[in-house]
Amino acid sequence: MALMHVRTTLLALVLLAAISAQAQRPATVPANPETEEGIPVTNPLVISKCGTCHAKDDKGNLSRISWERTTPEGWQEALKRMVRLNGLTITPQEARAVVKYLATSHGLAPEEAKPVMYLPEHRLIDETNIPNETVGGACNTCHAFGRPLSWRRSKNDWKLLANLHVALYAQAEAHFRRALMPGGGNAGGGGNAGGSAAAAPATRAAAAGIGAAQPTAAAAAATPPTPGPEPVDVALDFLSANAGLHTPEWASWRARMRTPKLAGRWLVTAHLPGRGNYFGEMTVEPGAVEDEFKTQIQLKSIKDGSTLTRTGHGLIYAGYSWRGRSQSTAKPTNAPDDTAKEMREALWFSADQNHAEGRWFWGEYQEFGADVQLQRASADPILLGVDRTALKTGSKAVKVQVLGDHLTGPIALADLDFGTGITVRKIDTHDAGHITVEVDVASDAVPGKRDIFVRRSVLQGAIAVYDRVDYIKVTPESALSRLGSQTHPKGYQQFEAVGYQRGADNKSHTADDVELGPVEVDWKVEEFMAVYGDDDKSFVGNLSSTALFTPASDGPNPERKFSRNNYGDVWVVATAKAEKDKEGRPLTGRSYLVVTVPTYIKWDQPEVEQ
Repeated sequence: MALMHVRTTLLALVLLAAISAQAQRPATVPANPETEEGIPVTNPLVISKCGTCHAKDDKGNLSRISWERTTPEGWQEALKRMVRLNGLTITPQEARAVVKYLATSHGLAPEEAKPVMYLPEHRLIDETNIPNETVGGACNTCHAFGRPLSWRRSKNDWKLLANLHVALYAQAEAHFRRALMPGGGNAGGGGNAGGSAAAAPATRAAAAGIGAAQPTAAAAAATPPTPGPEPVDVALDFLSANAGLHTPEWASWRARMRTPKLAGRWLVTAHLPGRGNYFGEMTVEPGAVEDEFKTQIQLKSIKDGSTLTRTGHGLIYAGYSWRGRSQSTAKPTNAPDDTAKEMREALWFSADQNHAEGRWFWGEYQEFGADVQLQRASADPILLGVDRTALKTGSKAVKVQVLGDHLTGPIALADLDFGTGITVRKIDTHDAGHITVEVDVASDAVPGKRDIFVRRSVLQGAIAVYDRVDYIKVTPESALSRLGSQTHPKGYQQFEAVGYQRGADNKSHTADDVELGPVEVDWKVEEFMAVYGDDDKSFVGNLSSTALFTPASDGPNPERKFSRNNYGDVWVVATAKAEKDKEGRPLTGRSYLVVTVPTYIKWDQPEVEQ
């Protein structure tokens, strides 16, 4: 109780100091002047809800807002922050309208949004878009680098964002202000904040190019090193140059943006990790307004013939960015990976509105999902996929089913082409949605992907020819799972084993390797030896025969040393049932899995969800 009293007293003193400091500030703080043209806000609701705090100028610009562009999720997050921190009062209907307007009129061009679609798709990936360690240290320490790259701001607004970080988050100052020393060191004795700063000249004269005599070793040692740029400045320079407010892509898209015309029939190709490929269609019908739609989905599994029937709705932001939800016609079970659960949808439509790609996902951490591709159906024949991913050299009379749409009329052997080294022997069955054929593969066929042609229709890279499986890759190669309890949900992880043949360079894990598709394997968990006496694999959770990892419960475990929680890191290992290496040993592959604690706090305001 005494300790609590001390803490309460300290908190009161801190609050009093903050109030006193606030009282000494002027009533209005002039904003930094903008030197770039803003994007005027014309929507009356946005002006009404935002204009009381964001000042309007004579050009119709609202401070901050007119110098920012971002995704629907970015504007939604900003709106939530206004509700939490600044007392904005807004209904769900008003919030949706505000987000819709801002994500369209102050959104991203399709070319700007596509590289960071992994964020709205809730994909867990290793980011490769971080330019250097310095920028990564300033931004990526606390959140995905895709987050700032999902915004476009004026140079001045990027600076204001950095200031806001320092005001709201105590740790931001530490990450922002660790100035780099020559050679990459940090002022103040801290660790390297990143970057590959070149060694500074020994003297200012040398830096200025003045022909001065070289100092002695003692004098050089006594000269204090010149501090390098602070990480925040390096990050702001990068973002200002690569994520500015005005870009050619946005200028072009503002002129080209049009009302979405998506009603009609769409052909769907989907891959669910652990379940394989699905093919089918989605019917899109107009909704209440021109950018909202209703959907009906029917998919069939190539692996086991099971079907998915769903109904849903979605809306389009900025003419291309789809966000939606769908529900199954079947009753969901308690199984976490049940495909009958409600799914959310994040799709990127092409500018011609004939193709789309993205992810449908579900789960408490959105860890389950399907990679989806859509193409608009037409009167012309279209090829969607095949029921097998690879053919081995020397194979005879192998049945292959080609799936498509409008495959009508008589089809002869001469109409089919599976590429060099593959001979179509006969056509078994044929209807408007599929063609089943028998093929032979030459023993000397060149390994690699083949295109499949049916008359003038083509399916690129449809099937692989191989003579051996050289290695197995477990996907995802690095993964995250979360412990759970009665009050905090678990975060699951689904794995797959994919076979590869080395390409022409005869080296594994290079760009020319040929992906062969799923391989039949046995699954197990092995210890990742990080410390002496590691015992994580016995406590972190269980891996099913179908490679679904279920994490253990959260909380102290009396069976573990020091009653530790059940977190840890392990290898998820796949051992091939049939494929062997040159020494006759079964091929294996593995993924690094980190099992960590739940997300105890979710900073979310569901009342303004889309």
